[in-house]
Amino acid sequence: MSLGLLVTVLALQGCNTTPVDNTVGWSPNKLYSEARDEREAGNLEKAIGLYEKLEGRAAGTPLAQQAQLDKAYTQYKAGEQAQALATLDRFLRLHPASPALDYAYYLKGLVNFNDNLGLFGSLAQQDLSERDQKAAKESFEAFREVVTRFPDSRYTPDARARMTYIVNSLAQSEVHVARYYYQRGAYVAAINRAQTALTEFTDAPALEEALFILMRSYDALGMTQLRDDARRVMVASYPDSDYLRLGHKRTDEPWWKVW
Repeated sequence: MSLGLLVTVLALQGCNTTPVDNTVGWSPNKLYSEARDEREAGNLEKAIGLYEKLEGRAAGTPLAQQAQLDKAYTQYKAGEQAQALATLDRFLRLHPASPALDYAYYLKGLVNFNDNLGLFGSLAQQDLSERDQKAAKESFEAFREVVTRFPDSRYTPDARARMTYIVNSLAQSEVHVARYYYQRGAYVAAINRAQTALTEFTDAPALEEALFILMRSYDALGMTQLRDDARRVMVASYPDSDYLRLGHKRTDEPWWKVW
């Protein structure tokens, strides 16, 4: 056999080689058990692959639904937020009457919560007005589905607590942007963001500072009537405010300092 023919034969043999599927012949229960074991061992990508096989082989059964939810959770643990959300959206679309619907919404809220809210704890070197709050708002909506539709769910207490955190974080984010604009002399922009916080949120701790920024911005623009109106509201709402006496929260960094 010539060298050229030998190379051709070897190439054709290589093309005909297909990966061996070791799961052929496995029962759905064995697939599920192996996927769970791989996930617990930290082999997340392998577990995801097994869950996907199980979805196909057990289609139309409760086990397939469970596999889909477990796959979403595993994708979330693997840091694949977009894939986890796509899996959950597909589950919610295909199984609107599932007994695990509360968990599906809770997990969707959790994926967005962890994906985005960490940004509220530290600031990147960017204009704060460019911060995307879409994930936080979608997280809130998912948790609200749990709280309103499944009041007796085991996930409801945690979902409600996370909703409160999200509201406070979103309000703080608006106030942070208002502070950013005030620092740079963009007083109209600061007023707009402070008013947004005051209009869209209630009982959030950041609203005290929002009123203070509003008052100071009106003062900087020489709008004395509006300044005095803002001050009256602040005195009525926060009579013992450190902002009025000290210009910042006593236990915090000065209000004008970027976090």
